[in-house]
Amino acid sequence: MGGYIIIIGIFTLIGSVVGNRLRSKFRYYSQMPSSGNQSGAEVAYEMLKHYGVRGVKIVEGRGSLTDHYNPMTKTVALSPDVYHGRHVSAAAVAAHEVGHAIQHATSYGMLKLRSTLVPVVNFSSRIQQYLFYAMMFGLFAGGGSGIGQILMMVLVATFGATALFSLITLPVEFDASRRALVWLDNSGVATGAQYDGAKDALWWAAMTYVVQALSSLILFLYFLLQFMGRD
Repeated sequence: MGGYIIIIGIFTLIGSVVGNRLRSKFRYYSQMPSSGNQSGAEVAYEMLKHYGVRGVKIVEGRGSLTDHYNPMTKTVALSPDVYHGRHVSAAAVAAHEVGHAIQHATSYGMLKLRSTLVPVVNFSSRIQQYLFYAMMFGLFAGGGSGIGQILMMVLVATFGATALFSLITLPVEFDASRRALVWLDNSGVATGAQYDGAKDALWWAAMTYVVQALSSLILFLYFLLQFMGRD
């Protein structure tokens, strides 16, 4: 349990640093107007239109940096500052989320695989809560047999599912950013320093997923080694 707490503490700290850096970049590039003075919603609409993607709704969400694409409802939800913003940050984020919509429309394999794993990961997250309670009450004790071994096997499996999901998320996110940057450049929405700013902002956004993936992978390996040691 001590090793788990140390790992969580280290990656919580790293995640906080990367998250703060991302918010700082977003604020900085929010001061840089995009070409054509288009809002994030307008950028999203134009990109969808350019690629001929139909049936996708663009809606205003809540909060800050909560932007996402929901493949179940085919909805691009943009946070208020992105939806209304007429700056490089808004253009980059909006184009990135539309990148996911294009992935969905073109049956991008990694996105399909990621969507398939969502129910498994949600189930694993719920199970992990109960397993940690069991760990706190000492049900994992007792050597390499009995209920402790079974619970450890389940714990390894759930963290394996979480790690797999996080690793699959990386190519999905990087590909969406690649699509966004290609369109921003070709359309003239972000060129020169604007393009560099969009690329920088999206890179830091991607780093948040890299940290999550590394954290999930290391936790999986930690519990796997714990289980192998018992076995």
